[in-house]
Amino acid sequence: MRAFLRAVLAAAAVASLAMTANAQSLLDRIRAKGVIVIGVKNDYRPYGFLDPSGAIVGFEIDIAAEIAQRLGVRADYVPVIAANRMEFLQQGRIDMIVASMSDTPQRRQVVGFVEPLYYAGGSSVLTRKTSGIARWADLRGRRVCATQGAYYNRPITERYGAAIVAFPSVVEAHNALLSGDCVAFLQDSSLHVGTLASGDARWADFHAPLPSEDEVGWAVGVPLAERDGALGKAVSAIITELARSGRLQELEKKWNLPPSPFLIGLRQRLGS
Repeated sequence: MRAFLRAVLAAAAVASLAMTANAQSLLDRIRAKGVIVIGVKNDYRPYGFLDPSGAIVGFEIDIAAEIAQRLGVRADYVPVIAANRMEFLQQGRIDMIVASMSDTPQRRQVVGFVEPLYYAGGSSVLTRKTSGIARWADLRGRRVCATQGAYYNRPITERYGAAIVAFPSVVEAHNALLSGDCVAFLQDSSLHVGTLASGDARWADFHAPLPSEDEVGWAVGVPLAERDGALGKAVSAIITELARSGRLQELEKKWNLPPSPFLIGLRQRLGS
């Protein structure tokens, strides 16, 4: 009988702990730990990349750091790619995504997108200056590198007939482009700006000649249940202040990015 009672009491204690955890918001748990785990890119210069010391740095890393600081916690960064970042969030391996994630209706069904959005980009291609690609139609039937999970892979394929070869990471796609395995690399226009401005001699003979298409805003992602909860509201207030104060534009300048019409318009709408 005593063993039975101990088992009952133990089960009740576990249930009580579970109920307490459920009653706490994710923001409460983050503050209790003193750490927020953020999924970021580490292969997406200048937004998130590895510096010579191996640290992850960049425009989005600075935004993630600002969020953590204003929440009063430390930021831990977990490298993610387009193909796994939403899965990591759903599995609870990360608390938040700040990883050049474009806002699409399909993604809004599984991730809580925090508004306002903090940046924007569109589809573009990086190609050798001698490739003969001068318009989007020139991609028809040709092998084009891309990254898995990018929202523009399908529309560019359907619209222009490109033969997409999708890689897990930007590094792998870049290497395939450099080795001649594909004629161009389809990615966000913002990445190509950073690549060409990096000073890396490997890209001296490359350019991004096509006009950007399908510009879409980038959002901080939180668990869907947290979008309108304490974490989503706190992050929304932080992004609003970073945009209104001009801090996002300061970070843009820090990382040698050209002035973004999106950020200019966002600051005006928020009443700087």
